[in-house]
Amino acid sequence: MRDKTGRIVIGLAVIGACFLLQVPDVHAQAGSDRFPQLTKESLNAEQQPVAAEILKQSRFAGLAGPWNPMLRSPEMAARLTKFLDYVRLRTSIPLRLNEFAILITARQWSAQYAWWAHTRIAREAGLAEAIMADLAQGRRPAAMQPDEAAVYDFCTELQRDHFVSDATFKRAKELLGEQQVVDLMAACGAYTMVSMLLNTAEVVPNDGSRPLAPLAPN
Repeated sequence: MRDKTGRIVIGLAVIGACFLLQVPDVHAQAGSDRFPQLTKESLNAEQQPVAAEILKQSRFAGLAGPWNPMLRSPEMAARLTKFLDYVRLRTSIPLRLNEFAILITARQWSAQYAWWAHTRIAREAGLAEAIMADLAQGRRPAAMQPDEAAVYDFCTELQRDHFVSDATFKRAKELLGEQQVVDLMAACGAYTMVSMLLNTAEVVPNDGSRPLAPLAPN
């Protein structure tokens, strides 16, 4: 026979799980013509537990953004969600620099939704508005701290050239250390995939804006 405390705990867990699948998304619910927005009612049995895990992580998007196309492949979504949980929330890189790396990747891919979502987090983490403004225009930011410059050069070379020069690698390793350099590569790789999902699905912010102009060819 279960005691009252056990029943209360179980009841709260059930309520919490139901709440996760009913959280309204006031920021960006719209999907795209290619992948219409999934709703709580449309999730199948495989998608439901993955969606609940996504909603634990999701800060702005609910099940919109990259999560919406991801959920079409529930097992892939479950695995990628765990990776993104580390890259976004548990990485060794300070949040200001991690968000800078994500924005550099979003800018290289002109991933409108990723830029829109992560400028908010970067701003709260202390990344300067002038840095984001220059980056949005495809310019090397004029005023960066040494660690920001190391992140910019490393991520830009990796995204643009698909290689990193010895000098850029040495500077990043000296300033950040080996683990942060590896986590920096992970952030670039993870958000390259996120940008691919967003661009293929043609996901933009809910107001239809496109904050990034296309980059000029190299």
